[in-house]
Amino acid sequence: MDHTPAAWLTGAATAAQRQGPGDLLRIVLIVMVVGCVMAGWFLLRGYRRKDE
Repeated sequence: MDHTPAAWLTGAATAAQRQGPGDLLRIVLIVMVVGCVMAGWFLLRGYRRKDE
């Protein structure tokens, strides 16, 4: 096994290609959930009663 930085970068690039779309899918799902929560909060705050 070669212990040069170039070999490490090549190994990291190869591992990243085999990993698939996991990180991108995770980011998309998190943004979607946060967006739904914010949209729900924005829409439902108009239905609050003004009795206070």
